[in-house]
Amino acid sequence: MYLIGIDDSGRGPLIGNMFLAGVLIKKDDESALKKIGAKDSKLLTHSERIKLAEMIKKQVIDYHVVEATPQEIDHAVLGGKNLNTLEAEKMAQVINELNDGKKTIKVIVDCPSINVKKWREKLLSFIKHKANLTVLCEHKADFNHPVVSAASIIGKVAREDHVALLKKQYPDMGSGYPSDPFTKKFLKEQGDKLKDSGIFRKSWQTWKVMFPQTEEKEKKGQKTLFEY
Repeated sequence: MYLIGIDDSGRGPLIGNMFLAGVLIKKDDESALKKIGAKDSKLLTHSERIKLAEMIKKQVIDYHVVEATPQEIDHAVLGGKNLNTLEAEKMAQVINELNDGKKTIKVIVDCPSINVKKWREKLLSFIKHKANLTVLCEHKADFNHPVVSAASIIGKVAREDHVALLKKQYPDMGSGYPSDPFTKKFLKEQGDKLKDSGIFRKSWQTWKVMFPQTEEKEKKGQKTLFEY
């Protein structure tokens, strides 16, 4: 029996990509992840996460990370698909990469939706090999399952590396979260100038309130940009 743990990082920020990470291990090795300190990434410091991410990568059989850009997120939100469906697609990409269809695997996912049953069905619709697969979706899985904790750590470090690169280019951007006063100030001062830079999620309420004239343009542009 094998386990795949999956979690997201960067779902809420106004700036930058969202990351979805998964790890594949033998079920008997989950205790080893707990022993090295794998736990919900939010309970760890940045330096602890970096150290653990490297340890986890050496401990697991395989891992995989995918990204969702602000443009993909806006297309999902403004185009009617919604963010939860986009996450289901991206998490299925992770599963499909780690699952060769030959192993008996239990997948444990930190569910992003309130409606766990419906979202699980959506996730299953995007998975290729289902014959030997069991899929468990639950809230707080990153807290309750070391294999999901491990995925959350790898995803969080990938997101933090991404933000660090953005900050080199935009040092005044803050954390990227809408509640951050530095991010709000950066958006107010640079948002219009950088509206085509690709770093902003224009479907977020904070953006729409500050730049209401761009929302209709974004909606009208969805078909041209994404539907062929």
